[in-house]
Amino acid sequence: MFIYCCLNLSVHRKSNCVICLQVFNAKTAELLSHHQVEIQQKFPKEGWVEQDPKEILKSVHECVERTCEKLQQLNIDITNIKAIGVSNQRETTVVWDKTTGEPLYNAIVWLDLRTQSTVERLLKRIPGNNKSFFKFRTGLPLSTYFSAVKLRWLLDNVEEIRQAVDDGRAMFGTIDSWLIWCLTGGKNGGVHCTDVTNASRTMLFNIHSLDWDPELCQFFDIPMEILPKVRSSSEIYGLMVCLFVCCLGDQSAALVGQMCFQDGQAKNTYGTGCFLLCNTGQKSVFSDHGLLTTIAYKLGRDKPVCYALEGSVAIAGAVVRWLRDNLGIVKTSQEVEKLAAEAGTSYGCYFVPAFSGLYAPYWEPSARGIICGLTQFTNKNHIAFAALEAVCFQTREILDAMNKDCGIPLSQLQVDGGMTNNKVLMQLQSDILCIPVVKPSMPETTALGAAMAAGAAEGVGIWSLNPGDLTAVTCERFEPQINPEESEYRYARWKKAVMKSMGWETSEAPSNGDTSIFCSLPLGFFIMSSMIMLIGAKYVSG
Repeated sequence: MFIYCCLNLSVHRKSNCVICLQVFNAKTAELLSHHQVEIQQKFPKEGWVEQDPKEILKSVHECVERTCEKLQQLNIDITNIKAIGVSNQRETTVVWDKTTGEPLYNAIVWLDLRTQSTVERLLKRIPGNNKSFFKFRTGLPLSTYFSAVKLRWLLDNVEEIRQAVDDGRAMFGTIDSWLIWCLTGGKNGGVHCTDVTNASRTMLFNIHSLDWDPELCQFFDIPMEILPKVRSSSEIYGLMVCLFVCCLGDQSAALVGQMCFQDGQAKNTYGTGCFLLCNTGQKSVFSDHGLLTTIAYKLGRDKPVCYALEGSVAIAGAVVRWLRDNLGIVKTSQEVEKLAAEAGTSYGCYFVPAFSGLYAPYWEPSARGIICGLTQFTNKNHIAFAALEAVCFQTREILDAMNKDCGIPLSQLQVDGGMTNNKVLMQLQSDILCIPVVKPSMPETTALGAAMAAGAAEGVGIWSLNPGDLTAVTCERFEPQINPEESEYRYARWKKAVMKSMGWETSEAPSNGDTSIFCSLPLGFFIMSSMIMLIGAKYVSG
């Protein structure tokens, strides 16, 4: 038997994004076939990042057709396909018309910065300008990253969306919701749903009640009727060619694919950004050091929810593509590894790739990218080395914060994602963390995790998630090769560079024409909500 997975959407900052369909053997976890399609991203203005939802859907259909053809060429009967799982990058926001099935605007991608002024206006209206005001409900700080502010921007700026909401025609969702709705019937009865992992990245979802939060929706002035129904990460949602079973946010899918089912197990995914998740089990742990509290997974309607601490880095693999596409110092991404290996050092050069501000642990949208420590001796090899080192330093910052919050330092780091094919990067990561880095033989564990969740769903039941039943994974291990003193010295200079990257940009709110609902909310709303959250935090921690 086989699992049909994964409709996996990977988004890059300054290049195409990729939709990939992968087929796994449910007994051995072997990747049998795959097909991927690149789609263009749109950059209407500086800092804006969009995608065409219809192009995404068309590419999914193409992936399905081509993958089925490849399976037939391998003499694999496609009737053996038993379920479909979806993984997606989580915060990208879409609004569409349920009567016509048409998107009402391009999808706003997770890296998009257009809502920075909305966030800044909001912070000015919160006592103490507290970014973490909603932390004990949502696990998240106020940031351009999450879906609620993107949806607020759409409601404030796109007349077609405002009218569709007034007419009762609008539907909101992240990419998983858009695809599931379209693939299960669309305007002819499509299923409008999401799972707990994607919902937990909107800032509208209460991670304790596991439902949309009416007060948060009131705060953002988001009509609750446009929101999808929230389901578990592993259950039958509807029918396509076969059972359409589950969806998981990409980082949760990677956590499952790395088999991090126990408290304290963690993985780091190196893609466009970098995402370190540590499973905290059924307890929601709130960070004092700039990390997010998010839902790891809920693998069945009657199964308990598991939480994770997450450190999110906006720019990881994107910095390599920036060297290729923007600076032109290499023709392929693979050349960066060669240049860095030839240099063997950054020669005192440090690169802070804060192209979209800084995410965890700083949550500083005003930061911008800098390269410092340059001398006449510095060349492109040193800059390539500094770019890879920057990915490792950002991960070190996240790991330090996670170790402080969890109290038990990680003894090794499990890694996955496309960048882990870069052996120079993986060795650098081990050197900078001063712990081993362990890479599975198949780095694309995101799709595998979605396949596992789909195959394990009630009513499918062909993939066991019992650790004793799971296939052992062959791993490559990287051990530290420099002394801790040198690692600490380089890390301290990196931190100095980070401080210099901050405060470059501001986005002041316009003096008139501000239609944001935040202007009209009384201070009493904030004070009462704050008291409720503090009481809730005491209850949760108790």
